Amino acid sequence: MPRPPGHGPGFEVRRQKIIDTAAGLFARQGYAATSVNDLGRAVGLAKGALYYYIDSKENLLIEIQSRVMSPLLSRAREIAALDADPLVRLRLLSESLLTIIFRRLDHIWVYEHDYRSLTGDHLQTLLGRRAEFERLVRGLLTKAMERGSFRAVDPHVATLQFLNLHNHTYQWVKADGHWDAAYLSRAYCDTLLRGFGAPGAALPDVEKAAEAFKRDRPDLPLDPEAEWRSASMAS
Repeated sequence: MPRPPGHGPGFEVRRQKIIDTAAGLFARQGYAATSVNDLGRAVGLAKGALYYYIDSKENLLIEIQSRVMSPLLSRAREIAALDADPLVRLRLLSESLLTIIFRRLDHIWVYEHDYRSLTGDHLQTLLGRRAEFERLVRGLLTKAMERGSFRAVDPHVATLQFLNLHNHTYQWVKADGHWDAAYLSRAYCDTLLRGFGAPGAALPDVEKAAEAFKRDRPDLPLDPEAEWRSASMAS
């Protein structure tokens, strides 16, 4: 959360390091089992000094959730709004989601396991963001069905299939392993597109289109934490 004016530039750097350290502790020990004293020892700060940077333990959980969901949801909105085949947009969204999973494995673990520890408006805000992301995915799947590219299946079930294939990746993937986000996205989307494909439908060359997008539009990176300088595809 923003702090009052008067903090020097080093304040935010230190605060972000505390948030990232907390994500690692919560992922390894569990949110409930990690005390503020544990966190203080990990970052080399006494409890009183630690509260200079954070408002509460729950505030750390809010920040960890936001570190994942805020950039991801923003990028998902931009990808969903592109003037491109819905299958291509699904492929781009898939790689964007996997990119932040690879980069923020600890944060994703906490996001998936501990979000129910939030209370009140904070929990409702997070649930609203999750629901919006699901609506964006469902919207693209529905468009593909309407175009005849996909079979007419229950959009909600199709959305859960897309999310389950991606969202459990954090449980086994290694950030420095043989596979990267682009590789897994190609594999996942090949499975999804073949499975959902309507009989006899001529599916576009999604991989060719995705590679062309990344090559021709470097100003529109799939990385959720990078800035877009435009919000439309070149014609």
